[in-house]
Amino acid sequence: MFARSAFRAAQPLKTVSFPRSGLDGGALSRTRVVALAFCFEPALAHTRLTDSVAVAAQHARCYATESGAKPGSNTFLYLAGGAALAGAGYYYFAGAPAVQQAEAKVKQATGAAARPAFTGGDQGFVSLKLADVENVNHNTKRFRFELPEGDMVSGLHIASAILTKYKGPNDEKATLRPYTPISDESAQGYIDLLVKKYPDGPMSSHLHNMVPGQRLDFKGPLPKYSWAENKHEHIGLIAGGTGITPMYQLLRTIFSNPNEKTKVTLVFGNVSEEDILLKKELAELENTYPQRFRAFYVVDKAPKGWAGNTGFITKDLLKTVLPEPKSDNIKLFVCGPPGLMKAISGNKVSPKDQGELTGALKELGYEKEQVYKF
Repeated sequence: MFARSAFRAAQPLKTVSFPRSGLDGGALSRTRVVALAFCFEPALAHTRLTDSVAVAAQHARCYATESGAKPGSNTFLYLAGGAALAGAGYYYFAGAPAVQQAEAKVKQATGAAARPAFTGGDQGFVSLKLADVENVNHNTKRFRFELPEGDMVSGLHIASAILTKYKGPNDEKATLRPYTPISDESAQGYIDLLVKKYPDGPMSSHLHNMVPGQRLDFKGPLPKYSWAENKHEHIGLIAGGTGITPMYQLLRTIFSNPNEKTKVTLVFGNVSEEDILLKKELAELENTYPQRFRAFYVVDKAPKGWAGNTGFITKDLLKTVLPEPKSDNIKLFVCGPPGLMKAISGNKVSPKDQGELTGALKELGYEKEQVYKF
């Protein structure tokens, strides 16, 4: 049965040391937690998943956030989606709650209201200069782009993303990819992106080849799920790989607000321990809010001494950690590679169409209205 008292029954947090990584800059404390697997390797998926989930997983690779397809269908979707949003006035402007909060923070600190760099609508693409690149691990980098003015904030609300555009000299069409910045919405003068490189990913490959001083085009905000203070009593976040970035945007917003009472359960899957992104930040949140935030990790390739679980997801494991379907005022968020999305919740039809709920969450009894697909 579903765990109704996961937070009440939480034991004092036991910490272990993680190795040094590019993000945390040194050893850090981590909560020892039970881990869940969220990788659907085709050769192994059938051994641990229900048949319907396994079949959905067999044609997907694990933990990719970029399809790797050459400019074409995805580009068309984002172009069409962007045009539709702009035409319908769907973009959020500086009056959005998160933007107002960010501007208020800046005004309190400086005495002046901050201007948003991205205002949506007919603004078009904005060219930003790459200021710094940090190696995070073997295939992930953190990119800092300068906003047009040093006193500007991004203008992003919660939850939203930005669209990047690049057209190579030999490309027939431009490549468009959305990313969720990991920098705070109140940060002045810059945005940070966390990007994993895939050999067949045109945008991630371009970004990883960039050096400080070069420029990239951005547009936004791209509205996702509109968050408000205490909108839900309990939310579940299911992420794979760099699918953690929109989840981190939600986490950062919730736990930076002293009026928030929302409880959060995170299920985060990766290939290896080294691939766990933002682990320092997540560990700090878990240690600071042990009665409201619980994180469950998995690695497919476990190192010696790994304290968590390895393997692949089962419905029983999901029932153990997620708020149950019949609970009042809950919401589940899913973000990861197409295989994860298809196996857990079903993929979106388009940026504006969530599609039907299928996969493991449907089989567990959740309703379409209880799940949001990033």
